[in-house]
Amino acid sequence: MVKETVVFALTSSTDLAKSICDKLGLPLGKIKVEHFADGEILVEPQESIRGRSVFIVQSTCTPVTEHIMEVLICIDACKRASAGEINVIMPYYGYARQDRKAAPRQPITSKLVANLLQTAGANRVITFDLHAAQIQGYFDVPIDDLTTVPMIGKYFLDKNFPADDVVVVSPDHGGVVRARKLADILDAPIAIIDKRRPKPNMVEAQNVIGNVDGKICIVIDDICDTAGTLCAGCQILKDHGAKEVYVGISHGIFSRDAIEKIEKSVIKEMVISDTIPFPAEKAAKSTKVKVLSVASMLADTIEAIENHTPVSNVYDTYKN
Repeated sequence: MVKETVVFALTSSTDLAKSICDKLGLPLGKIKVEHFADGEILVEPQESIRGRSVFIVQSTCTPVTEHIMEVLICIDACKRASAGEINVIMPYYGYARQDRKAAPRQPITSKLVANLLQTAGANRVITFDLHAAQIQGYFDVPIDDLTTVPMIGKYFLDKNFPADDVVVVSPDHGGVVRARKLADILDAPIAIIDKRRPKPNMVEAQNVIGNVDGKICIVIDDICDTAGTLCAGCQILKDHGAKEVYVGISHGIFSRDAIEKIEKSVIKEMVISDTIPFPAEKAAKSTKVKVLSVASMLADTIEAIENHTPVSNVYDTYKN
């Protein structure tokens, strides 16, 4: 690893950043993040970064806007301290679900976030499983949209389910591409839950496209927020004869009583990544949620960037 690399952890991703540094053999960069009584934020590197390659690790999960401001202020501080290159590792990209105008007069906030990051001075962004792939086009700097799907696929491969029993399920039509990636890894067919959302966090499941009767269903999605939509969809699979229902999620937000819903649901097990921290108080309530770490993939990505080798090699390594 290049000695001039420094990795800074902001508020939401301290544990993940420490794991990344452990794998790189680097000390975690020294930085101060201070929140004042009036809500203002100060971010100040506590070591020289002149000419160095800086990686800022911060998921923009709850509180989303506060975490975004931390990133922007940190970028500005690094730019003014003459950092050589500023790379933002944002494992979970907040506001990604506001990627288009779904109704008149709505904003496209994911584009706004991209503008803010670039205007502040980010030279590169690294993230995981963007809710909408077109968000990559909002950036004029390099963006690496990594994926947790191979990692989730390996987790389920290691369970050694009977090959003919497994069906990968997309929770809606928009997730079919993601489901196909997992299905290719597991060498399994796919099914689709055909549902309607009359309003946010409410689902009316209509039908299941594909055969799930007597099957082990693995539902794959990018986000689990309140879990209402997900649990309702999994119940529909059970109603259509599914033997067992497992779930793979990239970003476990788990708002409100999501964990309680999952515990009471037909879901046998859910595997998530640590792009968003899974707090101890939530883990204590859960017997079903398992966490996989993206630290190794991010460490490999940093090494590829710093050694000027293709980041696509990282994709291929984890895909295989």
